Amino acid sequence: MGLFATARLTGMAALALLAWAGGGHPLTLLGRSWDSAWYLGIAAHGYGRTLYFGPGIVHSDLAFFPLYPALIRVLTALTPLSGAGAGLLVSWTAAGVAAAGIYAVGARLHGRAVATALVLLWGLLPHSVVLSMAYTEPVLTAFAAWSLYAVLAGNWLWAGTLAALAGLSRPNGFAVALAVLAAAVHELVRSRGRVAHRLWTGAALAPLGWTAYVLWVGRRSGNWLGGYFDVQRLWGSRFDLGRGSLGFARRLLLHGDRFVFPMTLVIVAAAVVLCALLVLDRAPLPLLVYTAVLLLITLGGSGFFESKPRFLLPAFPLLLPLARALVRTARARPWHATVVVAALAGLSFSYGAYLVVVAHTPL
Repeated sequence: MGLFATARLTGMAALALLAWAGGGHPLTLLGRSWDSAWYLGIAAHGYGRTLYFGPGIVHSDLAFFPLYPALIRVLTALTPLSGAGAGLLVSWTAAGVAAAGIYAVGARLHGRAVATALVLLWGLLPHSVVLSMAYTEPVLTAFAAWSLYAVLAGNWLWAGTLAALAGLSRPNGFAVALAVLAAAVHELVRSRGRVAHRLWTGAALAPLGWTAYVLWVGRRSGNWLGGYFDVQRLWGSRFDLGRGSLGFARRLLLHGDRFVFPMTLVIVAAAVVLCALLVLDRAPLPLLVYTAVLLLITLGGSGFFESKPRFLLPAFPLLLPLARALVRTARARPWHATVVVAALAGLSFSYGAYLVVVAHTPL
């Protein structure tokens, strides 16, 4: 936790220096950028905001899941904090809880040293600046990490409950429910159906959060099963098996001249390689399912290409092979590991500040 806090505070300090140099305020940039404004609007006024940009381009706040703005609303009602301040407090707290959950998963699988390296690498990802912003990725990761830990520990009620809350936090939160369900099915097959009622209850709870919100949006729009997906389509976001992403990557390679997009391409390609390594390492089934679903959604979804690294932030199991390699390097050649961590930190702090302060690109 100390290493994670140091990494994120140093990253925020670098961002603050760049923001002040450009005449901006760091807390405003962290608390009111891009999607943060939508969440703050929902927290303050409820759902109902729609922006029309042209034929087939309609942005509705129904695309945003309700748990995060609900937490902001509760905090603003109970404390003197503004909406942005409450949003940042929720995100920063969730990031700490997520780091603890990631450590718990790593320690259970590979020991304390790998767990520490895993948390540090997660805090130094190129897009880890999002963990310091009023965004929902820290909330999803917190519920996901502890739900996966509960599955590994055989605590099915907690696994299902946390998966349901993850499903209320983000559209890709159903990856946690699928991981819990896959682990439950595997346990049923392994034990030939002789399982405790807690497994059945946990499996039943896991998809409730995501399903409830999707059906609520469908009921509100008059299309029970397809209403939420219509909202996403009008945002320009849909699942097309990667055709949109491949087309964008092709245009980027032929005509790209903006730093954010090539960087996004490199990060997504690295995620594919790390997923293959995770499979070769024979990671536990729930971690594989959770990570594969997040990666599939990221690769297969069209629209907002520059946001794909953010969508992958909750996929912390991708970093397990790197964490194990970093620990081996640290034991054999400590200075080599130090140089690697320093390079990652430099990239994370400078690129994070660039994304928020300089690049006028949606995160």
